[in-house]
Amino acid sequence: MAGGLVVLLCWAAVSSGASWRDYRRKPDDWFRSRDGLLIAKNILSWQSPRGDWPKNTDTMTKAFSGNAKKIRGTFDNGATTGELRFLARAFVATKNTRYNQAFMKGLDHILGAQYPTGGWPQTSPPPKGYPRHITFNDNAMVRLLELLRDVAESDEYKFVDAPRRKKARLSFNHGILCILKCQIRVKGKLTAWCAQHDEKNYKPRPARTYEHISISGAESVGVVRLLMSIENPNEHVIGAVRSATEWFDSVKITGIRYVKIDGDNKVVKDPKAPPIWARFYQIGTNRPIFSGRNGVIKYDVSKIEHERRNGYAWYGSWPASIAKSYAAWKQKLPTSKKTRDK
Repeated sequence: MAGGLVVLLCWAAVSSGASWRDYRRKPDDWFRSRDGLLIAKNILSWQSPRGDWPKNTDTMTKAFSGNAKKIRGTFDNGATTGELRFLARAFVATKNTRYNQAFMKGLDHILGAQYPTGGWPQTSPPPKGYPRHITFNDNAMVRLLELLRDVAESDEYKFVDAPRRKKARLSFNHGILCILKCQIRVKGKLTAWCAQHDEKNYKPRPARTYEHISISGAESVGVVRLLMSIENPNEHVIGAVRSATEWFDSVKITGIRYVKIDGDNKVVKDPKAPPIWARFYQIGTNRPIFSGRNGVIKYDVSKIEHERRNGYAWYGSWPASIAKSYAAWKQKLPTSKKTRDK
């Protein structure tokens, strides 16, 4: 497993409270301690009957006390993968079969939720709305694929039976193929990815009213880093990485900062500001697009309502380190593949 993916591999299991990243470096003795055992017990209490966990919920520092049948799990917002990583470590350290059983249930749920086209919805079984689409948003698909690769390859998951590890490898490979098919092509040239894609034909799809069909300057970063972590990448993966990196460079925005002034996010001119990127770019024009809850596209973030302007990450530095990472990655390619990557 590529060491450069440590941060991506350990993204939060929840969006508030404790998360897997808070505990991933703990020694085995800690997982056998009172604190470790209590957190594992809490995590078990939050697992849904299907095997996943809810989002935006602290599943680690407090136990669930309601009706377990009403728990609605998801792969969105960091949910499920962090809990599974914790339980895997806890089982290795304690040999508690409850942790093993819960892990296998969650792993089987992930494997069973993969579409024939290779992607995953936000929630499985998939609902009728936009959460049914292949979800790159908030790195949902990237996190699932990282976990599956670890299950297939890492010694930390050697407790998983051989058939499941083989399924995890096949699922990972199928997911990478899906990513390649989803990459948006404009006038014959590959660019990057939308935050969600159609689960049947791979086309970019909208989500909430203010999340239009577009090319994402945020979610595409995690996808590129995942592709760069593949050992011995084929020419299709290399081309996808190259094209996306070139696209990031072509749409970077200079001379402005996006700052909060008197409680309001505003764009201010600053010729010395480092590059930033928009969250969404219009396909075909590469113009940054913004929208309020009414769904009307604007090309100026100040034109949308205060609530959405300040309640969403419209600009960011997400791809800032991609160029450096790409240069280092390219140097590691075999000579024959470096020649083709021009």
